[in-house]
Amino acid sequence: MNFEDTQERKLIRQTATEIADRYGPEHWREKEEAGEFSSEFWDELGEAGFHGLLVPEEYDGAGMGMEEMGLAMETLCAEGCGMAGTWYLVLTAGMAAVGLREYGTDEQKERYLTDIATGERNFSIGITEPEAGTNTLNVATRAERNGDEYVLNGKKAWITFADRADNMILVTRTTPREDVERGTDGISLFVVDMDDPNVDVSPIPKHAINYSKSCEVFLEDVRVPAANLLGDEDDGWWVLVDMLNPERIGFAAAGTGIGKLAANAAIEYANDREIFGSPIGTHQAVSFPITEAYAKMETAALMREKAAWLYDQGEDCGYETNVAKATAVDAGIEAVKHAMQAFGGWGYAKEYDVERWWREVNLTRLAPVSQQMAYNHIGQQLGFPRSY
Repeated sequence: MNFEDTQERKLIRQTATEIADRYGPEHWREKEEAGEFSSEFWDELGEAGFHGLLVPEEYDGAGMGMEEMGLAMETLCAEGCGMAGTWYLVLTAGMAAVGLREYGTDEQKERYLTDIATGERNFSIGITEPEAGTNTLNVATRAERNGDEYVLNGKKAWITFADRADNMILVTRTTPREDVERGTDGISLFVVDMDDPNVDVSPIPKHAINYSKSCEVFLEDVRVPAANLLGDEDDGWWVLVDMLNPERIGFAAAGTGIGKLAANAAIEYANDREIFGSPIGTHQAVSFPITEAYAKMETAALMREKAAWLYDQGEDCGYETNVAKATAVDAGIEAVKHAMQAFGGWGYAKEYDVERWWREVNLTRLAPVSQQMAYNHIGQQLGFPRSY
């Protein structure tokens, strides 16, 4: 690993900071309250080349890796965008781009990757189901071969962007779990057109991040060409794994990014707000908790860098991505909690945004994998007996 601050990294950080300055807390407060998607922010990410960071140059992308993507995400989050800095990049520019780049046919790459790089195409990722949840191996959505097509039937839940996506990468079973030796066998992924009349989308009312909808998706006899299969039939689990690691790296960037955003706002406030004749920041009961959380965030960010470097080198990084995600989220939640405490009653007021960042950062302990499941994986790698 090389921690040199290259020209590319400086440019990514500078560009992300400039974008965040234009789309800062007030913008996201308004979009959150209105429940509106920020098309202008999405388009600006495309113009800046962020949607194409992981797309090969031959498809008009930057040909970079998760190190650069993680840096862009954390900077956008920390400089004013909050969760949107990761949310608007992780699914299409992260997961879909990686899946298509690594496992797509030449035809699929030609059809999708250039549009991803420019921001003209938006993907949702259809993994979670009401009865499967964290246990992805229990997905019940079926894909059955019928001549040159597959017929898809099933239900997905908490599918972000499903209300506005052009396509969805759908996780299905082509062979029932009871008919395979290993649970990881029999899974297949498909690219689905979301304008299919047999795809029904219903947004779920939720606690936060309402500048993007998360939805239930119902598929009834949806027919897709066999050419829409991503990777090999019955061997899609490993395609999905390669897509999940970038998601965890992205949520690690969100944890530290939102935490730093809240901490920096609290530090500024603690310098201005006076009580008992001095700024509240002079009191260690205010400064130490935020400082400690900040130190933990800096450490977690280093693990994210390591996980991203391993991923970009094609090395196994499951352990590192889980450590990065788990520690970044714990530290970020701690930072936002103490930042809200530093603001006192004003931390509960919408105008200071800390309460919104608190709602946003708490999603990261639930998704894309819960903290408990991340620690389960880490514990298993340390030698504890398997708990599930």
